[in-house]
Amino acid sequence: MTRRRWIADEVTGNAAALVGDHAAHLARVLRAEIGQEFDIATGDGARSMVRRGTIVSISDDRVEFALGKEHKLKPAPKITLALAIFKFDRMEWAIEKCTEIGVARIIPVIARRSDAHLAIAAVKRHERWQRIVRQAAEQSRRTAPPEIAAPVKLKDLAGAGVLPAGELARIVLAESLAESEDDTRLGGILRSRSSEVEVVLAVGPEGGWADEELAWFRETGWVAASLGGTILRAETAAIVATALTLEALH
Repeated sequence: MTRRRWIADEVTGNAAALVGDHAAHLARVLRAEIGQEFDIATGDGARSMVRRGTIVSISDDRVEFALGKEHKLKPAPKITLALAIFKFDRMEWAIEKCTEIGVARIIPVIARRSDAHLAIAAVKRHERWQRIVRQAAEQSRRTAPPEIAAPVKLKDLAGAGVLPAGELARIVLAESLAESEDDTRLGGILRSRSSEVEVVLAVGPEGGWADEELAWFRETGWVAASLGGTILRAETAAIVATALTLEALH
């Protein structure tokens, strides 16, 4: 039977712990017992590893583990999702599912067609989004949740520290290309860039990117792509694009 995986809140040497609500869920909801074994993810990002963890103490707000042997892990492809802000219930569903699929980083983007009240409220949703990706990462047995950046305006997306450093492919999903040739569809572009190890995908809001935004993408070196002959909702496009990219990078 596959052991459930937890992402540790604290790690010191051969000991780890879950704290706060994280621990309460294991202790009170799942009724954990001393001696139970789980997989414990330690560290974050590139430094993450997974070790066998045995519960040694339990309280309502803290569960401690003794850490055992390390499990070998395959390096995961790196996908950054620049996701325009749209209706929160559907956007958060996309965030959850893209986390389960394997996206490495999510950058909420304030686009021309993002509702003004959603753009303002997005700043206060950051902590909630962090909880969503952590829970989704544990459910899908990831070693660490994706990073969730603070919301940025599109023109700031190219700013220092917003996008990952190094060589990467930058691809913007554009509805206007829905009837385009095969070589402008995402799959064709990814096949032509098979040597890329890191990809940034930009998915627009409801109604798609505005013309001036598509012009900005072209001017800053992004490649435009479509997902085929139908117009997808933003959350569907984010999930499909992430899955196709992950498969291509593997």
